[in-house]
Amino acid sequence: MEQNSHDARTSADVLNAGLNGDQEPKSAALTNGETSRAAKEETQDEQNNDSVFQIIVKLPHKPYEIQIMVSTQEQVQDLRQSIVELPDTFQYSCFHLEHKGSRINDFIELSEVKDLVPGAEMTLVEDPYTEKEARMHMVRVRDLIGAAGDRVDTLHGISAGLSLHDTVVPPDVLDPMAPKDKPSRSKAVEVPHAMVDYDFNAPASIQTILPPAKEIPPKTVKSICVSSWNPPPHYLRQKGHLLYLQLTTNEGEQFQLTSHVSGFFVNKSSNSKFDPYPRTHPKSASSHSLLSLIEKLSPSFDSSFTSLQEYNNRKDPLANFQITNTIPANPWTVSPTDCSLAAHQPDITRTQETYLLSGVEGTETLRDWNEEFQSTRELPKETVQDRVFRERITSKLFADYNDAAARGAVMVARGEVAPLNPTENRDAQIFVYNNVFFSYGADGVGTFTSEGGDEAARVAVGKDVTGIQVVNQLDIDGLFTPGTVVVDYLGKRLVGQSIVPGIFKQREPGENQIDYGGVEGRDVVAENEVFVSVFSKLSKALRVKRHDVWDKEGKKHTLEGSVETKGLLGTDGRKYVLDLYRLTPLDISWIEEHWSDDSTDDEKTPERNYPHRMTVLRPELVEAYWRTKMGDYVRAELEKRKSSTTVKQDTKDEIEEGESNEIAETKPNGGSNGKPGESVPESTIEKADANERVDISGFDLAFNPDVFCGQAPPSDEEKAELTKDENKVRSICIFLDSEVIPELVRDLREGDVGFPMDGQSLSRLLHKRGINIRYLGKVASLAKEQSSRLEALNALAVQEMIVRSFKHITNRYMKALPAAFATSCLAHLLNCLLGSSFNNTPRAQIDEDLQSIYTDADWSFSEIDPSSLRSQIAANVQLRFRYSLEDDWVDKLKHVQLLRETALKLGLQFLAKDYQFSTQSKLTTNEAPNGTGHAINGLSSSKKKKKNGDHDSASQSSESLALSPPTTFTPDDIVNIIPVIKDACPKSTLAEEALEAGKMSMMQNQKDLGQELLLESLSLHEQIYGILHPEVARVYHQLSMLYYQIDEKTAAVELARKAVIVSERTLGLDSNETILSYLNLGLFEHGNGNTKVALIYMKHALELWKIIYGLRHPDSITTINNAAVMLQTLKFYHDSRIWFETSLAICEEVSGKNSVNTATLCFQLAQALALDQEPKAAVNRMREAYSIFLAKLGPEDRNTKESESWLEQLTQNAVSIAKHAKDVQARKLRRIQFAPKVTLGTRPQPQVGQSSADTTMGVEARVQSGIDPRSVDELLKFIEGERDTKRSAPKKRTTRSNPKRRGGTMVGTPV
Repeated sequence: MEQNSHDARTSADVLNAGLNGDQEPKSAALTNGETSRAAKEETQDEQNNDSVFQIIVKLPHKPYEIQIMVSTQEQVQDLRQSIVELPDTFQYSCFHLEHKGSRINDFIELSEVKDLVPGAEMTLVEDPYTEKEARMHMVRVRDLIGAAGDRVDTLHGISAGLSLHDTVVPPDVLDPMAPKDKPSRSKAVEVPHAMVDYDFNAPASIQTILPPAKEIPPKTVKSICVSSWNPPPHYLRQKGHLLYLQLTTNEGEQFQLTSHVSGFFVNKSSNSKFDPYPRTHPKSASSHSLLSLIEKLSPSFDSSFTSLQEYNNRKDPLANFQITNTIPANPWTVSPTDCSLAAHQPDITRTQETYLLSGVEGTETLRDWNEEFQSTRELPKETVQDRVFRERITSKLFADYNDAAARGAVMVARGEVAPLNPTENRDAQIFVYNNVFFSYGADGVGTFTSEGGDEAARVAVGKDVTGIQVVNQLDIDGLFTPGTVVVDYLGKRLVGQSIVPGIFKQREPGENQIDYGGVEGRDVVAENEVFVSVFSKLSKALRVKRHDVWDKEGKKHTLEGSVETKGLLGTDGRKYVLDLYRLTPLDISWIEEHWSDDSTDDEKTPERNYPHRMTVLRPELVEAYWRTKMGDYVRAELEKRKSSTTVKQDTKDEIEEGESNEIAETKPNGGSNGKPGESVPESTIEKADANERVDISGFDLAFNPDVFCGQAPPSDEEKAELTKDENKVRSICIFLDSEVIPELVRDLREGDVGFPMDGQSLSRLLHKRGINIRYLGKVASLAKEQSSRLEALNALAVQEMIVRSFKHITNRYMKALPAAFATSCLAHLLNCLLGSSFNNTPRAQIDEDLQSIYTDADWSFSEIDPSSLRSQIAANVQLRFRYSLEDDWVDKLKHVQLLRETALKLGLQFLAKDYQFSTQSKLTTNEAPNGTGHAINGLSSSKKKKKNGDHDSASQSSESLALSPPTTFTPDDIVNIIPVIKDACPKSTLAEEALEAGKMSMMQNQKDLGQELLLESLSLHEQIYGILHPEVARVYHQLSMLYYQIDEKTAAVELARKAVIVSERTLGLDSNETILSYLNLGLFEHGNGNTKVALIYMKHALELWKIIYGLRHPDSITTINNAAVMLQTLKFYHDSRIWFETSLAICEEVSGKNSVNTATLCFQLAQALALDQEPKAAVNRMREAYSIFLAKLGPEDRNTKESESWLEQLTQNAVSIAKHAKDVQARKLRRIQFAPKVTLGTRPQPQVGQSSADTTMGVEARVQSGIDPRSVDELLKFIEGERDTKRSAPKKRTTRSNPKRRGGTMVGTPV
């Protein structure tokens, strides 16, 4: 196994060395063709700047010494971790390092080690074991030798953190030594290319996201576990005995081992006799490392362990590294082989791992989370290194806390943790587990009665964690937040918070439990001067106005934040901010239109029955509105200044005109006509330039978050001020409704932003614009009213509303159910929603014997039928989103996509099988959309039969269900339910700053500085987050595009490959970001000359696209077009033509038959037809393109002129071919010399999903991203049969397009 942390440290260096895999860089030569000497000089400079050098570590055993690259910025413990994970030093775990005879502290930086210079020698010295170190060594060795078996994890799902990248393309195809674009020896690519017989209209194949059949890894030992003689008795513990272990080798020999402070040895014990003392010769054996001892005891261990390492190294190291700094992505479908009885192997140590990890008392893993959070926040941040260390610790701490809190929440939800207040009703109960405080996201104590009860409480806790994330990101000195996470599991929402010191403290009579803000709602308000300074910083950053509130006695209090935002002075002296769900004002427009209080209305009308009043605006909207108004203010100030200057100048001219006209004419900068502004001295011009800067200190826009919340000011002046605050809030609500939402729809229609692929990307797009999810109905309505391009947006928004409504309905039924019946409830509701066409009278499958045990459970879900569920969903969509579903909405459902969205929102993992949604159709799992191509994209029917025959366990459930009425889903199909987690982890500001600085430098053509900053940003991301993290995947993705743009293609491909693997493992095998990464990787591989490999990646991305969206996504036009270009590059002209035709067909559906986009594709298709020797069809398509260009752009446009010239030549050629069909090889047509300035044709476009200012460029600039470099004469020559044998395949233009440009916008799109 490769080293993890060390690889993270050197990743930027590897990139700078040309990205030679994950190996250490041999030189620092960039991929731009620099000489070796220049590379060495750059290496030396880099090492001097970054203090990266090589040291020698002396070892007590073979190979006796190793060389390691280190940085002075590293800590000694980082070096220790690198040593532990190197193949030659696997056996070491309990040791210290010495330099010149002095022991080195593990927690200092290498720069603090005295006299540590390049080439210095360190000595590894083995230490005595403690019991904890012996246990950790045992766990590590078990993992290392593959003896750990499968673990059943309550948090991580089945196949969590899976990557399929290495199975998409066979390893021999990716061999860099193989000739480019040559057929591989692999059977999977014996076909000419991956796109042979590709079926665009085939349904989604779930096989695409399933791993291939697992090869059984080599077995190194039969078992190794804690012995039944463990733990050592007291008298032997005093002699240094720590643990007793039992080892069974592959040869069948069983050994009883003693873990001693000095190491491990074979003892005399047996299963029936206890004698833990060392064996005598010749069966005696001992070693400091358990790994070395096993090697001595088992003759076959060395070879089998080597085979295991080779097996592990077949995959990319990134696919093998353990994910530690984030929760891994869980696939929503899992292979039957992973869920069969045979997959679960016996392993007694599974039950012992809690002891091995936490000790006998189980307290070693308990942590004071709150103290860790606040101590980390108090770390220094003056220098860059301070900030790196602080943000690195913060990222790791949040990851650990989220993991622990989510596990605790699962235990609470399943009833495994006793409440602290068992006499209260269930929703009001609180829990403490693993030093985390848990409560339900429900209105257990009536706090939100007037706001909507449980619905309001559920929303409030979600908004609270978002608010805490915002405050964490602001990082205000002296203001502290508790660690917070929200977990949805089994229909319940739980909040896990670190325990704030003093929050449970009983105050003295007359003292409030809260020191600042509302104590009991708005009835009692507390003030404390110590909170004013920190809250004022928070309010300024969040555009919150300092305002007055009144308690129930009418007393006025002046607060810096919302009355709901509370300040607590902890017993540790720190100032904590709590309840951050109301950082922004309420959306009063929505409330007044759709909500009414039960206390004021006898009965809610359908128009005003929204479930709750917790409709706060998003912080992104507040910021966008603030920037808009600030822009208006700046423009007004400039206009005012301009007007003032003009008046003064006019007055001055009048005075000067009466005195002397000659003076004005002889001024150094004077004009001949004496106009105002043309005879201004230089000093005045300089002042004018300086005055262009507008002081925005006079601009003040802040919002009162407590307006429309029942405040009743007593005086007229205070009422007037409150009215002003209310008007501000109304104005931002109008801004959202009349500008922000229509602008988003308009941008999607014009192609100025990447079109969302699924509900997750749609939600993220809305949130980025400051639009709440409740406006999905308005978005869908606007999309429905507009062009055909937005039909996809309407369908996606409607699907998202249906899924969210189904989630709310399901949660309501599951909330009161025992955990054992969750899958029965889910399967029945899914049958009613997705399986009604197959069985319109499904019955809930409930174990009646088990049901009788739970007498107080709510079984109402079993009474649901398809009709009632449809009615509930339609009513819920109307209630929550104000959108009326069409009568036939059930018939329009995309079953696969809806199932996926439901799984992601409820945390479900389904068994991958042929789900039959109707009597005609099935969800394909094993049948490929096409008969050939790479195996991962689907298996042929023959392979399907073979697979089904190989896995008897997979068919076991279907056999058992044959006796019951057939339904689409059974409870056994839902193999796991995992928690859905929402955390408050902030992003690294330092890494983001470096990334933005690098982008800015690249935009300013400062290539060297830009590359240096980008590499620094990459290094910072990896140091702070670790390699396997969503943010690192995103920076890999962005940097790959930037490097491709500057023609560093090898680096771009390597970064794109890393982006794919990390995205798969942390975001999901079929997430929209993973698809974009695959598309970019395909594009970059093509640019690097590996077109066949590129086509395999493109095909995989298209198959993933089918799964998450379905067929004919608007942005797939670009991807299909790019694949056509790649096929043309390989000279598969007929296949290329088919792909161009498909791209055109989708474009006509999306943009219309008379759009400029369609004309552009007609032009490209005409060229493809000409290459495919279809002259007549080529003329017809070119004529279509010319007609559209002429009508849309006019006769003078370059596109029109170009298509006219091509049409003339193709027409003449077609006529000539028809006339002289028999002797076309002997005669040549009259050539017309024509060298077009702009050619439309075949160059891959940037991939979909990216937004850029490039989309605002004019038509002419877009056309230049165009295409085929061949002239008309060359194409005619080809059609006539005079192929130039020396001519290579059509190549791309040398002009590179911006990889960040959104690929969905086709060339020639009207502005």
